[in-house]
Amino acid sequence: MQEFSVIGLILHASLPVQLVMAGLVLLSLMSWAVIFSKLGLLRRARTATREFEQKFWSGTDLNRLYEDARAQGDSIGAEKLFQAGFTEFLKLRRQNGVDNSEQLDGARRAMRAAAQRELDALDNHNAFLATVGSVSPYIGLFGTVWGIMHAFIGLGNGGQATLATVAPGIAEALIATAIGLFAAIPAVVAYNRFAADVDRLAGRFDSFMEEFSNILQRLAAR
Repeated sequence: MQEFSVIGLILHASLPVQLVMAGLVLLSLMSWAVIFSKLGLLRRARTATREFEQKFWSGTDLNRLYEDARAQGDSIGAEKLFQAGFTEFLKLRRQNGVDNSEQLDGARRAMRAAAQRELDALDNHNAFLATVGSVSPYIGLFGTVWGIMHAFIGLGNGGQATLATVAPGIAEALIATAIGLFAAIPAVVAYNRFAADVDRLAGRFDSFMEEFSNILQRLAAR
């Protein structure tokens, strides 16, 4: 029967329940947009970091690598850290009265700042996914409670307690919970996946900064 189809139940739901459903659908669409965007960004960061590390450890001259990074202009990941650290190192190296330890400390500070900016960009909108994952079930539950309350009020006014009269109202109310779970589950899964990816990249950044700092220390001692 049409009135017992999902579409029919949504169309015949009370206005508050429909508003709850519409809000949950909007949250779900927004979270999927964030998910696809972050999938591309994190994949690009992982690929760029892996490719740069391969070039970095292949024995390529650091000055050549630095000029290539500057010419590229849209570096991301470990290449961004390298560019920031080497820029600061060269700037301090050209200044008179700056000793080796100050050159190295300046490069490390520049790399840490660049790493933090990169991680902030990669972690952007993760809080939104966490919010959607945590509040969507409760929003759906609110719609369900309201719908069931509305159904029982109508049942009490009708004065005839039969399954046929109460079932549509309860069914349309439960759809709100289902939509809430539909919005929450992908957001929670994506949040956990992205948080783990960002943590792994943070670890790679830390390792690269330590290894590059050792190289800069040898260069500063020359």
